[in-house]
Amino acid sequence: MGSHPGGAGRGAQNGRVREQVTGARRIVVKVGSSSLTTATGGIDEQRVDALVDALGGLATQGREMVLVSSGAIAAGLAPLKLRRRPRDLATQQAAASVGQGLLIGRYAAGFARHGLTVGQILLTVDDVTRRAHYRNAYRTLRKLLDLGALPIVNENDTVATEEIRFGDNDRLAALVAALVQADLLVLLSDVDALYTGDPSSPAARRITVVRDEADLADISVGAAGRSGVGTGGMVTKVEAARIATGFGIPVVLTAAPLAAAALAGDEVGTLFHAAARRPTARLFWLAHATSPRGRLHLDPGAVTAVVARRKSLLPAGITAVDGSFAAGDPVDLVDAGSGAPVARGLVNYDAVELPALLGRSTPELAAALGPGYEREVVHRDDLVLL
Repeated sequence: MGSHPGGAGRGAQNGRVREQVTGARRIVVKVGSSSLTTATGGIDEQRVDALVDALGGLATQGREMVLVSSGAIAAGLAPLKLRRRPRDLATQQAAASVGQGLLIGRYAAGFARHGLTVGQILLTVDDVTRRAHYRNAYRTLRKLLDLGALPIVNENDTVATEEIRFGDNDRLAALVAALVQADLLVLLSDVDALYTGDPSSPAARRITVVRDEADLADISVGAAGRSGVGTGGMVTKVEAARIATGFGIPVVLTAAPLAAAALAGDEVGTLFHAAARRPTARLFWLAHATSPRGRLHLDPGAVTAVVARRKSLLPAGITAVDGSFAAGDPVDLVDAGSGAPVARGLVNYDAVELPALLGRSTPELAAALGPGYEREVVHRDDLVLL
């Protein structure tokens, strides 16, 4: 996969309309740093206004819009006289603290021209990986939409650590789309579509539609954007598309200058078709929104029971335990032979309890330790295959 400058001829529409777009009532739009700022940092007011007009026009027509916007760190570069995106965390956080206010202020002024009020939501990894926080974020987003406001979501770069290195908000946008049960996710960047190879090569072909994983075979993946102010690349965008489509949400990937055309249903960029069946919100959260706190190594029999027979994980099938976790935390279930995770689940024991239970049957444990130990390590209802 590669990138091509936004607005180039190969990204132009061909006259057909995408019903997945025109029929969407609740839309999440993600825009990257390089699409909002100049190469030297600072907000590009014309780019922001063009995006605001594209979204604001739809919002005033009764469609619910959520904007996931990068750009806080990049917007803070010029005011702090920083020539490029800093590498150290403290300076990144300082730039974000300056840039976030400038960014939301520009959005507020722009959407006000359309008679719209914006609400800022700053999230950290914990807010999308811890179930209680995840539900709180949903309630806030839902209430803002009910009140007619337009939520603007960004990662809280001023205090966060992991997500600054995480990659340009693409995964966050997919999780937000699932969180609000969106009808469509639009990923806007400085790339106009997905290509079969280096887009500077005449042999590279734009991928108009991705129906399933087979359409992604033999496509090389490009690196981060060219501008130097963003952190995401095509890898993170395709992974975000996988997450969203897996929850039944179609995705359009295109360049920010083509936002209005994409939202009008024109055949610009690349359309990723949604999966036919939508998983339960709880299992989706477990698979995509959690970070494992530990690893349970499974013998071959346990791997077969969990993966092929969809059974609960019992102590007898565990050979080793890694990590520090408490009962209720997410853990990865790992094939002890290959070392590859095969499932993720919510564990019923603390990490310190498990070593004494390994390899023993539940009746044996109940007889020796009491009936409280006759429970599964991970119940099948709290388990999702990876």
